[in-house]
Amino acid sequence: MNVTLVAGTRPEIIKMASVIDNLQKKRDVEVTYVHSGQHYDYELSKKFIEEMNLPKPDFWIDLYYSDPADQMAELIKKLREVFSKEKVSLVLFQGDTNTTLAAALAANKLGIPIGHIEAGLRSNDFRMPEEFNCRLADHLSLLLFAPTQKSYENLLKESVWGEIYVTGNTVIDAVTRFYPIAKEKSRILEKIPFEEFILFTAHRAENVDNPIILREFVSFLIESPIPVVYPVHPRTLKRLKEYNLWDKLKNTKHILLLPPVGYLDILVLMKNARLIITDSGGIVEEATAPQIRKPVLIARLSTERPEAIEHGFAKLAGVIKSSLLEHTKYILENYNEIIKKPPPKITIW
Repeated sequence: MNVTLVAGTRPEIIKMASVIDNLQKKRDVEVTYVHSGQHYDYELSKKFIEEMNLPKPDFWIDLYYSDPADQMAELIKKLREVFSKEKVSLVLFQGDTNTTLAAALAANKLGIPIGHIEAGLRSNDFRMPEEFNCRLADHLSLLLFAPTQKSYENLLKESVWGEIYVTGNTVIDAVTRFYPIAKEKSRILEKIPFEEFILFTAHRAENVDNPIILREFVSFLIESPIPVVYPVHPRTLKRLKEYNLWDKLKNTKHILLLPPVGYLDILVLMKNARLIITDSGGIVEEATAPQIRKPVLIARLSTERPEAIEHGFAKLAGVIKSSLLEHTKYILENYNEIIKKPPPKITIW
């Protein structure tokens, strides 16, 4: 049996790590690992793969186009070529990216069964292309691996035809497996000059490509009540410079700007931060892991991961400076009470 796994972004690499590792231990399973190249920074993706001791991808696709429509067409074409070369029994993909939908469509057109890891996540925010990617992939899939009971119920409501399994989220497997290694090997804290800090990340197109929202983020960071550590995503760096915001951040003493960091470093930063502010769904989930347990402000207008919010472990803080400041001050003032709350059972531990 040949199981072909497709990942294209760094969060997908993280969430696929335990799946790849366990499949490789099966004597009757041949694993083909495909990297779609959706994140263009080859060296950073390679660093993630090496840190997690994953095998080198059997196929590493080079993408020419960045426009979403052109990129989708290119991904479908090139993934179809890969699938056609192999005697593929099952294609597995993860999440809600262009890679997810492209892999689903390419395999479907070849009549290959497909399985979706992290199926059933719904923000019901139809401004987001990820919402469509996830929904379409779910309705093409034979096997749907839902991380939570709520995502399972979403799939039932939509009458998907495939078989549904509640599995928990593989990002928790990754945290459990790699945090002890991160604690031992990471030296990122040696670069942090602050006794306490907020960890801030932002990368989503609807945030960083919007100059109004990006200015709100920068204003918030400059007025933050405690220091901020900010690993800057390549896409965000490009926009900060384009909108003449980079120098404002660079010249603010209580903000430490870092280049993108590896997985081990981000785990250590999350663990040692006072508070996490992010627009990353994966970080919201990682923050609830027993090894991390940190309150999160979600810098978005909607989320496909409501469980942490419902349990009071995370807040949907929006994208406006005043709202972000208000929520930040509340968490800092009530910190001890907040961290005593049990984290949500958003995955099976």
